[in-house]
Amino acid sequence: QIEDYYSASSTTPMSSVPLQFLFYGYPTPSGCSIPPTIIGNRPNRACIGTPIGSNVTEYVVVQTYCPGQTIVNFVSSSPIGMKKSAILNPSPNIYHLILSWIPTADQYGPQPFCAGAVDNSSLQSNQWCVTFLVGFESPDVIRPTAVQGSASPVGTVFQNQSVFSFQTTKSVGRPRRNGTYIYFHDATANGSIVAQFDCGWAPEVTFTGFTTVIRFTSTPWTVGHFYYVTMDGGVVSGTEFCGPESAPITDPTYWVFNIWDPAVSSTTTTTTTPMTTATVTTKPTSTTSINTLLTTTGIALTTTVAMTTTSTVTSSTAAVATTIAVTTVGTTSQSQTTESTVAVMYPKDFEQACEQSIALANVVLFLVMTPVQAVVMYAAFLKLENKFNPSRTQAKTRHKQRIQRILY
Repeated sequence: QIEDYYSASSTTPMSSVPLQFLFYGYPTPSGCSIPPTIIGNRPNRACIGTPIGSNVTEYVVVQTYCPGQTIVNFVSSSPIGMKKSAILNPSPNIYHLILSWIPTADQYGPQPFCAGAVDNSSLQSNQWCVTFLVGFESPDVIRPTAVQGSASPVGTVFQNQSVFSFQTTKSVGRPRRNGTYIYFHDATANGSIVAQFDCGWAPEVTFTGFTTVIRFTSTPWTVGHFYYVTMDGGVVSGTEFCGPESAPITDPTYWVFNIWDPAVSSTTTTTTTPMTTATVTTKPTSTTSINTLLTTTGIALTTTVAMTTTSTVTSSTAAVATTIAVTTVGTTSQSQTTESTVAVMYPKDFEQACEQSIALANVVLFLVMTPVQAVVMYAAFLKLENKFNPSRTQAKTRHKQRIQRILY
């Protein structure tokens, strides 16, 4: 009963109207006892950034669980102007309702949409709601385009890599709800999940403006394996109202990296050579070697000229490494010369070389800026003197009074 009174102290109502509620009753469900479930694309209570005038298309996805169970109706409340498609059945036990909408300027702010799916046994799903935040954009995770670019790391990394980060198109913070996960998949192991973090509360995930950082306390990587990253919708949220959420990322090529395998980078080949006998004839040659101990004061060049000799070499190997000794009969001549000193510039030398130029630049800058500073200071003090001088203030007041007497 709704009653209104003349004042708070009145005891007799001026009017009294009964309050009525209308209920729609469904027949008692028969057959399947498992109600349908709305499973996405967006999670329940999601906040979606929606620019004014944009074409909005969202899917309500429902799953059924019993043979012969179908979705026959949706009970919903929606913003003005939103259109709903017919119920679609793209695959077994999956049903879609497509929402289409172009928000207008007078719908600025949060606009809720809620729905419940009803099956052919009159079983209804739990209520599912999302909020369209009109006039705001959702943050997007920037797709990695280069090594150490918008997402880090990509490419080949070491097994102890423990810090990962990605960037977004706007400043973001921790999401307003839990159940928003970042997943790390092992592509070599059929996409199995090796790590996951709930961005709603996980301390390993931190938000610093446009950058989100994930820190592993222990790394789960396997040498030589390839990995990729996926994200639920809403792993990052904007800072306006309900916090517009990022879209889900399910593409396995969106952010990929692999773990460096040192065994692949350096290989060892074992060969076995049978016993051989060969005759080797050498020609006169000259070789030049560098004495590396003299690189800062000069380079010593040692030249060796070998005479023509003939020798017979017999070798037999059955191990990884083989050493062949060659005996040369004859005499060799050796000469040594030292080249001129190599000019090596150390950081201290570079500092000393630039010292005079820097000092000269400082002097010139001081000479130029001193008169400029003097002029600026003089002008500033003159301005202050003109503004706050009592005699000038009184003169201006008297002049203003004379003008007023003349005019009025």
